[in-house]
Amino acid sequence: MIETTSAALAVSSPETRAGFARIERSIAAHDAVMESLEEMNTIEIGGAPPARRPLAFPFTAAAWNLERCLFPEESAAHLGVTGASLVLLSEMDNGMARTGQRHPTAEIAVALGMQYAYGVEFIELGLGSDTEREFCKDDFNEKGFHGNALMATAPLDRPFLLRLWGERLWFMDGGDQPRVGERLAIGAVIETRAGPFVAIPTHLESATTAAYRERQVKELIDALDATFPGLPVLIGGDLNSGNHIGGDFEAEGLFAMSAERGFTRHGGPIDGMTTRPSLITRWPKRAMKLDWFLARGLKIGKSHIIPSLDPSGRPLSDHDLITCVVEGFA
Repeated sequence: MIETTSAALAVSSPETRAGFARIERSIAAHDAVMESLEEMNTIEIGGAPPARRPLAFPFTAAAWNLERCLFPEESAAHLGVTGASLVLLSEMDNGMARTGQRHPTAEIAVALGMQYAYGVEFIELGLGSDTEREFCKDDFNEKGFHGNALMATAPLDRPFLLRLWGERLWFMDGGDQPRVGERLAIGAVIETRAGPFVAIPTHLESATTAAYRERQVKELIDALDATFPGLPVLIGGDLNSGNHIGGDFEAEGLFAMSAERGFTRHGGPIDGMTTRPSLITRWPKRAMKLDWFLARGLKIGKSHIIPSLDPSGRPLSDHDLITCVVEGFA
């Protein structure tokens, strides 16, 4: 578990990043490089300085896969309407040509008056898919970072980053999106007036099997239990449930396994899908229900799916936003 923090992540030189393409395609060679990169072993902490005030129940939590985050201002406004005090984000670019070399996580956090913790899931070795390249004004990435973020109006205590189990699929054969890195969970302890809990945004692997994702969640829970024994937990994000297995989210063993470990799941109406066509993903094969909260030791009220459309009807992501009301400790 990574606990080192910084106000700004290190950035490998373009020459170093170009050399990643020549690394032997093996997990051992990949991980040796990962261990040497400061940016892959550090959590960036930034945003608006939080007041030292704990959250008061009830509060709203939001989870959103922002699909690179093409539109930080509009995305911040969309989140602001929910009134969320806790925000869990995935697929957040930082220094990528397709998103104007911006750091959308930092911009959204400042707009919402939140502190953030950001971790790099992947260093992108290219400019992305054909549709993503249409948004590039540069032919290079300043940083090449792509990751997950946690934001809150309360301080983020004991921030941590955990790389999920995986087979380095995007390094071994990333197609038009070659990457160095692995899926991750990033989190922190959040104080409430009634005591602390742990909040974790995560993003499970898409291009794989249900058993693969179940192992990712199992080992995440194992790590949380070892590091934060007895604390309530809220996990949220894109669990990719049903992806590459016909869209059947109920075929995911991770739900039964997490229920055995004391977790309940929440994701709006059970028949409500959370994906949609976007400016990047224009012709999805099917609508799927990928996005969920998993909660233990917390009483969760209503959960909702909020269409990811700005006031003009333009999609902000290929995922809709999900929210839940955290009413108190169970």
